Amino acid sequence: MSALAQRAENVLTAAGSPPNPKVQISWNRYHDETALKEIYDKMVKAHPDLVSLQSLGKSYEGRDIWLLTITDKKNGGPHHRKPAMYIDGGIHANEIQTSEFALYTAWYLLEMHANDNAFVKELLVDKTFYIAPSINPDSRDYFFHFGNTQHSSRTGRVPLDNDRDGLVDEDDFDDLNGDGHITMMRRKSPYGQFIEDPTDPRRMIRVPAGQKGVYELLGNEGLDNDGDGLVNEDGVGGYDPNRDWGWSWQPNFIQRGAYKYPFSLPENRAVADFILSHPNIAAGQNFHNNGGMILRPPGGAEDEPLLTRQDISVYDAIGRKGEELIPGYRYLITYKDLYSVYGGQLDWLFFGRGVFAVCNELWMSNMLYNNANSPSADRQAEQYSADKFLLMEDAFVPWEPFDHPQYGEIEIGGFKKYYGRNHPGFLLEMDAHRNAVFTIYHGYETPKLSIDNIEVKDVGNGIKEVTAVIMNERVIPTHSAHDVRHKIEVPNIVTLEGGTALSGMIVQNVDFGFTQEQNNSNPAEIQVSTINGHSHVTVRWLVKGGNNYTVTVDSKKGGVVSKSTGS
Repeated sequence: MSALAQRAENVLTAAGSPPNPKVQISWNRYHDETALKEIYDKMVKAHPDLVSLQSLGKSYEGRDIWLLTITDKKNGGPHHRKPAMYIDGGIHANEIQTSEFALYTAWYLLEMHANDNAFVKELLVDKTFYIAPSINPDSRDYFFHFGNTQHSSRTGRVPLDNDRDGLVDEDDFDDLNGDGHITMMRRKSPYGQFIEDPTDPRRMIRVPAGQKGVYELLGNEGLDNDGDGLVNEDGVGGYDPNRDWGWSWQPNFIQRGAYKYPFSLPENRAVADFILSHPNIAAGQNFHNNGGMILRPPGGAEDEPLLTRQDISVYDAIGRKGEELIPGYRYLITYKDLYSVYGGQLDWLFFGRGVFAVCNELWMSNMLYNNANSPSADRQAEQYSADKFLLMEDAFVPWEPFDHPQYGEIEIGGFKKYYGRNHPGFLLEMDAHRNAVFTIYHGYETPKLSIDNIEVKDVGNGIKEVTAVIMNERVIPTHSAHDVRHKIEVPNIVTLEGGTALSGMIVQNVDFGFTQEQNNSNPAEIQVSTINGHSHVTVRWLVKGGNNYTVTVDSKKGGVVSKSTGS
């Protein structure tokens, strides 16, 4: 008996987990860009009939931006003619779990398919998933391998003069103790306003007004590298890659973090070029952190009138299901429930491309103690408590003395860079799975077209009336109402073969025989602006000659389906 078979006999795989994954991954840790690429390669080798790997382009520092294309290559047609779901992570590079969640989604689809899961097998015949786990690879790798806070390395690596002194990136954080984390500096002072918390001496708390403290806080680890009397004021980058997209873009003085102009960053441009060249993308998911949110457009109040009731109802169906699948996450409107975002990827996907995209803000600090119903809780105290009792103080760098060249005798200590914004290991897989199945559900609800019925009626003089009913079995329409109004994507094309079409029309009322005749130069071709979710469209031709007729629907976001009267 093989070792694998022996192991299979000795364990019972929990429901919903792949029993014998071909690619073994530990989901309680984070992977840098090299490790991610190794996993991509293993996936392609283990599942050659399901996944392909390509580079979308190069980052500023020359790293590849990798994309996984996941679909059943042998069934259902080529990937670019199937309705598709686009998923990405890592645009804010310090949000490292976003890449892991995107990767988990890819892994789960592949491994469940390999274990003959009927739902996933049918799904990958019908759909394509485009997954780009890390679209800001320069800064993500920098976060792993150099000193950072939990909030830094969010930007990209394009140099900027943030303090306008004529120099670029000359005063970044300095990892003074060389531990790979940028923590805090404190110094004893007769004018200090902080003391150690009596219940946890690692924590600094402010003394009441009128009382003397023991310590002053000097900020994050760093030096005055350029002699201007400031510390850490000009780090690498300084822009926000999620303010660079071509919808409602605003310059930096209005939208903090904006760069030069829309798509001025090479990473975003590479992603946008791919999406523009793949009109089959009908749904999208951007992973960010944090706060436990499922965000929909718009990012700015000015764009609220552009969302029709019809489009909002589609979003509501997706978002409410997300709240069910990911307990504690809230379905929200970006500008109204969070803050205004101009030039965001989410808005560009919907308003610019007609893609029903959402943004999940991963992780909630109340997951540590499951106290979502306690808004008055001291979150900082909880962070220290959770580190002490759940993580055995593994997330804190103890205060240690350091001789600072400018501040003199100080102490350095504080939380590590991967604690606070990012999941502890024991919570990582659970949240990854819930978010992954939500994105898979979202992809499942992209259009699924079928030709329900073809009816042929002889109307005399050698002319026949051919009527077909086209169904959309899912929630998402082939074109959003916004898409139809602004003609973002070409309409669905319904074509009749067999005989000579004299006229083509859309049947507006079957019972009373109301129709709208098409004025196309080719009567065999009918243009249908959209096929709504869980709905149908009836089309009709008057045809001379022929006996067997074939109706074909060609939809950019809904795929290609055909049916013949003889089938």
